[in-house]
Amino acid sequence: MDTKKCTIHINGIAYAYPQGTTYGEIAAALQPEYEHQIVLVLENTVLRELHRTVKDDAEVTMVTTADDSGHKTYKRSLNLLLFKAIKDVTGLPEIPRIVQVLSISNGYFYQMHGDLQPDAEFLQKVKVRMQELVEAELPIVKDQVPLKEARSIFHARGLTDKEELFRYRLGSTVNLYSLGDYQDYFYGYMVTNTRYLRWFDLMPYEDGFVLLTPEKSDPEHVAPFAPSKKVFQIQKESEAWAEWIGINTVGRLNTSICQEGISHVMLVEEARHEGRIAEIAKEIASHKHVKFIMIAGPSSSGKTTFSRRLSTQLSVNGLTPHPISVDNYYKERSETPKNPDGSYDFECLEALDLDLFEKQMTQLLNGEEVELPRYSFVTGSKQYKGDYMKLGEGDVLVIEGIHGLNDRMSDFIPSDKKFKIYLSALTQMNIDEHNRIPTTDGRLIRRIVRDYRTRATSAQETIAMWDSVRRGEEKYIFPNQEHADAMFNSALIYEMSVLKIYAEPLLFQIPDTAKEYVEAKRLLKFLSYFVGIPSDGIPNNSILREFIGGSCFDV
Repeated sequence: MDTKKCTIHINGIAYAYPQGTTYGEIAAALQPEYEHQIVLVLENTVLRELHRTVKDDAEVTMVTTADDSGHKTYKRSLNLLLFKAIKDVTGLPEIPRIVQVLSISNGYFYQMHGDLQPDAEFLQKVKVRMQELVEAELPIVKDQVPLKEARSIFHARGLTDKEELFRYRLGSTVNLYSLGDYQDYFYGYMVTNTRYLRWFDLMPYEDGFVLLTPEKSDPEHVAPFAPSKKVFQIQKESEAWAEWIGINTVGRLNTSICQEGISHVMLVEEARHEGRIAEIAKEIASHKHVKFIMIAGPSSSGKTTFSRRLSTQLSVNGLTPHPISVDNYYKERSETPKNPDGSYDFECLEALDLDLFEKQMTQLLNGEEVELPRYSFVTGSKQYKGDYMKLGEGDVLVIEGIHGLNDRMSDFIPSDKKFKIYLSALTQMNIDEHNRIPTTDGRLIRRIVRDYRTRATSAQETIAMWDSVRRGEEKYIFPNQEHADAMFNSALIYEMSVLKIYAEPLLFQIPDTAKEYVEAKRLLKFLSYFVGIPSDGIPNNSILREFIGGSCFDV
C-alpha cells in the first residue's frame, strides 16, 4: 500500500513528502538555504521538535537559532549537555545538586552544592566532555512518562524541587529528555541531537560558574562575558531572600498557598519593599544638594508606583518631592521617529523633546517657575493645563522614565545634584533546580494585564509589540544600569499566582491562527505551573496594583 503524500508549504513553495517523514529530514535537506541552524519547525501555528513527523498537509516555517524560540531551545538544550558532562566527569551515579540561579550577561549562573568545587580545572574537564558529546552526535531522546512515575524518578534522585512541582500538575504525563544515561525535565522544547550544540563556554564566577551561550543576533559565536555587577548583586540578594523565606521554587510557592496560607508571605514581601524604599529615601536625604532623582528601568518594572512610594518616604525624611513622568516630554506625533516597518518608535531617546526637558529642568534648577506639559497619547501632542512649578529649599524632582539613567537626559545637571535609581523586576524563583523563570516573562505578563486594563490593548497586540520594546531596552536601558546610585528589585515572590487569574483569559482570546499564538501558548503553559490566588489581600500601595488595578496612586 502506497504511503500517503502530504503537501508541505515552506516559504511559498509546495513540497510533497511521504507521511511519516521527520521534520529533521526535511530540515537537513533545506539547511543550505538558511544562514543559521534549523532547530524547530512551526507547523501551522504549533512549534514542533525535529523528531516529529509529517502527518497532514501543512504550512511550515523553519525556526533557526536566530529566532526567539530557536535561540531559547538552543540555550535550554545546553543545560542537558552540561549536566550529562558533569555526571560523566564526576563518575557519580547522580550529579551533585546544581541550581541554575539566574541569567547573567550572555549565559546562566549556577551554584554547585556539596564537596565538589567548580574551579577552572574542573570546568575545563566538563567543557572537554561537552565537546566530546557534541562531536559524537548523540541523539537527545524525548519520553512521555506518567506523572506518578516521573515524581518517583525525581524523588529517588533527590530532585525534590521537581517532585514538588509535579505535585500540582494537572496533566497525566510529563515529557522527560535523555542524553545517554542522564534524564531530566526541561521547561520547553529541545534540539534532537548534540551536534547542534557546538557553541558555548564555561568559566568560574563568584561562588559558582557561568555557562556562556551565543546571543540571538550572532548564534554561532559566544560573546565575551560582560556581567553587570550591580544587577548581579541585587539578584543574589533576592535569591538569598527567597531561600530565607523558604519559597525559592514554584512548587514551594504552591505548597505555601495550599497548605500554609499566603497572607503572611504577602505582608512580609510588601514590608520588604517598603523597607528598601525607605533605605533609598534616607540615602537620598543624606545628600544635601540632590535636587533631581532619576528613576529608570525596563517596561513594566513598576516605575510609576515606585516613584510615588519613594516620594512618600522622601516626605518622611523632610523633603518635598514632586513626581515627574518623562512620558510628558514626548515629541509631537508628527516628529516622532519611526521603525523600519513604519510604526512609531516610542522607545528611542530621540522620541523625547530633550531640548524642552533640558530648558525646563535648568529653569527649575535656577529657581524659576515653569509650566510643565502633559502629553496626550490620544492626540499625540503636549498640552498645558496650568501645572506650574518652582523649586523651594527642600523640594526635589522625582523623574521617572525608561531613559532616566541615560547621560544625555541629564548631562546638563551637576552630578552632585542628581541621584540615579535603576528599577527592574528580577524574579527570585526557579521553576525547579534546572529551570529558571525568565525575568522578561514576568514583565511581559505584567504588561499584558496592565495594557488591557488601562488602554484596552489586547494580549495579542501587547505580544506583537514586545520584540520592539525589548530591542529598545537592550539599546537604551540595560547599557546604563551600572550607572545607578541605587537599585531596586520590584518583583514579588507571589505575583505570578495573582497575575495568572488576570492573564489567562486574555491569552486564551488569541486565536490559533495568529502568529502571536505560539507565544501565548508558551505563556499559558508557564502560568499553568502556578496555583492562582485572589488579589484581595494585596495592599493598595503595592507595585502589583499598578498592573491589576486598585492602586491608591494615580497609575
